[in-house]
Amino acid sequence: MDRTRRSVLRSSASVGAGAVALGGLAGCLSEPDTGRDPDGGYAAFFALWDWTEQISGDQMDFENPVSTGEMGHGWDPQSDLIADIASTEVFVYLDTPEFSWAQNVAADLESDYDHITLIDAMDGLESELLPAAGGDGHDHDDGDDHDDHDDHDHDGDDHDEYDGDPADVSIAEFQLINRQTGNDAASWHNDHWHQGLPDVPVDSYGAVGAVVEDDEGRVLPLGEGDPFSLEARIVDGATEGLVDIDSHGDHLEFHGLETGRTRVIFELVADGDVVWDSSADTLTLEVVDELDESEVPEFYDPHVWTDPMLVQEMVTTIADGLAELDPDNAETYQDNADTYSERLEDVHEQFQTVVAEAERDVAVLAGHDSFQYLEQRYGFDVHTPSPISPDADLTPGDLADTIELIDEEAIETILYDPFDANEGEMPREAEHLLENSMATDAVPISPTEGTTAEWNEQDWGWVEQMEELNIPSLRAALGAE
Repeated sequence: MDRTRRSVLRSSASVGAGAVALGGLAGCLSEPDTGRDPDGGYAAFFALWDWTEQISGDQMDFENPVSTGEMGHGWDPQSDLIADIASTEVFVYLDTPEFSWAQNVAADLESDYDHITLIDAMDGLESELLPAAGGDGHDHDDGDDHDDHDDHDHDGDDHDEYDGDPADVSIAEFQLINRQTGNDAASWHNDHWHQGLPDVPVDSYGAVGAVVEDDEGRVLPLGEGDPFSLEARIVDGATEGLVDIDSHGDHLEFHGLETGRTRVIFELVADGDVVWDSSADTLTLEVVDELDESEVPEFYDPHVWTDPMLVQEMVTTIADGLAELDPDNAETYQDNADTYSERLEDVHEQFQTVVAEAERDVAVLAGHDSFQYLEQRYGFDVHTPSPISPDADLTPGDLADTIELIDEEAIETILYDPFDANEGEMPREAEHLLENSMATDAVPISPTEGTTAEWNEQDWGWVEQMEELNIPSLRAALGAE
């Protein structure tokens, strides 16, 4: 199962607070007494609450305003929520339009209450965000749906293993992907480029990743800890000072400093040595005042909380925010975050094992797509008849395509979202797929955004939802049993 363009589809987000729906209450509230050690505050939904509780330990207490059985995505708060949060010291949230209610609350608090510490757990993840999947719910790879699934490698080999000598690699194809939009940017054939780099806005950045194949048709594993990493540099003699280039192993960020044009060489690095570069034909990079509207994605997938590696970054952000508020206990917050990150690393390794042992690289989910970040991280596909939005309407054609995929892939177990079920009953989409395909079983997989009464009784947090529910369910769905 080779990595595809999904592995490089990350993007930046330009988000701001929406209309302040609850603003009428904010100015009427009295300031609490802040001449004491902070007691805690609120986190905007279950996953954030669980992480913040793990990090704060015994030093602070936090509350999740979203009721058991509900999720924070698209949730509507009660009118007194700002008053409740304003009586505390901290609000942990995601600054993204998909959580507009939390943006609105944060805007009110920032405007009227200097004592509140606002922690945006997504801060610093801008270049990691994925554009939303195609509106029909099938296009996860920018035009390549599962009709081409017969071309996938089903032998269960680990994606990240490379059995060649990195020092002797010979490049057959080098494809650059615009992570802002998910579109092809430039491709390398016969020692020259086709197309070009996306523009970079001044005082902001652009991001590109790569899909690289050697002359034996192997997709090279790119990333920190992988055999290869992607780097770039300004051509000697070209205009300098226009852009800073940051490498993240599997993708590059170009930070615009001044408007103008310069020339860039891309490099493939293994064990600290450049094993290939594009010096035979350089690319022009232009830093502009602002991007054309057609180059800016309208919607980003907000489900960053499903990826254990991104969660590690979010946990660090939360720990830093708590330490800034309460420096006397900064070491405790850091220690707790480090301990929790070890658990997240274990979850990451369990996902790697499942995918390495899988019979196939596609699973079917009877629900909306909450798992793109897991898909791109670990190199499998979750096919769903629904797009990202949980409010999207399904058509008979959507379900027919899914049934065809189930039968062609000989999938016996499908997935469903337990938050779409009523009182423990299976969602009707899952029942329809079971009745009309060769699949014989359906198992739940949680988007980890909320919790249930049963999971609360079992004291399940984010990690437990992953280990006790999602990983076993995904193992069954991918045929890794």
